[in-house]
Amino acid sequence: MKRIVEIVPARPGWYARWQVTPETTRCYPVSLWATVEESDGFGREVVGMDCAGQWPGSDDNEAGGKFVRYLFQTPESGPPEDADVPTVTALRENGPRLQPVTA
Repeated sequence: MKRIVEIVPARPGWYARWQVTPETTRCYPVSLWATVEESDGFGREVVGMDCAGQWPGSDDNEAGGKFVRYLFQTPESGPPEDADVPTVTALRENGPRLQPVTA
C-alpha cells in the first residue's frame, strides 16, 4: 500500500496523455502532483492526477485507457491537439472520485 507524502497544485501547461485505442490518445490537464511512497518509507515517486481524476496505477481510470506520459506545453502555445478538458457540468454529473486513505 502506498501513502501520500505531499500534494502540490500543478502549474498550467502540464498534461497526462492516455492511450485509449491503438490509434487514439487523449490528454487531460494535470490538476496536482503527489509524492507517494511505499508503506515501509521507501520507493518514493511523483504522480500527477489529471482533471478527470485519473493517475497512473489507479483502479478507477477510464476503462481501456493506458497511461503514456506527462507532457508540458506552454500555456501560450495552447493545449495539445488530443486534449480533452471535461466541462464543469460533466465533472458535477460524475462527481469526484474519492478514494479511502489509509494511515
